Amino acid sequence: MSKKQALQAFNQELHISHSQIFTYLNCSLKWAFQHYMGLPIERLSIALPFGSAIHAAIELYYRSLKNRGQAEPLKAICDRFETCLELDLDNTTVPIIYKKNTPDKESAIEMGKAMLKAFYDSVNLDGIEIVDVELPLSATLFTDDGKATDFKLVGILDLVLRDENGEIIVVDNKTAARPMAQSTADDDNQMTTYSYLLAANKYVFPTAPVNCRFDILRKLKTPKLEQVSTIRTAEQRRRFAKIANAVLAGIDAGIFMPQPSWMCGDCAYSDACKAW
Repeated sequence: MSKKQALQAFNQELHISHSQIFTYLNCSLKWAFQHYMGLPIERLSIALPFGSAIHAAIELYYRSLKNRGQAEPLKAICDRFETCLELDLDNTTVPIIYKKNTPDKESAIEMGKAMLKAFYDSVNLDGIEIVDVELPLSATLFTDDGKATDFKLVGILDLVLRDENGEIIVVDNKTAARPMAQSTADDDNQMTTYSYLLAANKYVFPTAPVNCRFDILRKLKTPKLEQVSTIRTAEQRRRFAKIANAVLAGIDAGIFMPQPSWMCGDCAYSDACKAW
């Protein structure tokens, strides 16, 4: 099943994703604007199309290695990034919020290409098998006491690897200006989501821990690739199911309220929030 087919299938059944859970936990009102009311966005942070274009370029790199046993040249990777970013920016009808390190489209393209060179020069797959790239998975969401709900947990995993010991490693590609603390990696629900999906789909034993890794391309004057590893246990997956079901209960009860934070500066629904 292709990623496009998977997304279409996800939309035809009751489902929840890490992205929805993350949004609701950080600002339930934003979740309502986006997923319940379906409001059009008012503005777009450059971080979103920039991150998507970086993901598309890295996907090309890994998919080429998996399918042909040979990586695409750096130029092809950079061209994919530039094309994806320009298409997104040229086709949007809302204002773009640029950042200090990427104050316009040209500087964003320059930064992205420098980051991809850092990725290309640093990535190491010695002794590693690429199991899948952009892998769409879904699984029945259970309550923490083991009862099946009507909802599917869905997600698309950036990269699934197998190391020389036969152990599965799930990788999430990120871009960031700041380093990721180990505590942040250990608490991140995105990796718990991926762990849940891998266990439910028999990539690992149901009670086994899952090896996880964040590959972070830093937005620096001299970009670099940093990796932060973490593990997710069956107990963490059980706790995550409890969180996911609590989010669904809040949505079902119509509990939506603003949650002011540092994220407000980039929010796509600032005006709607002020008018709420």
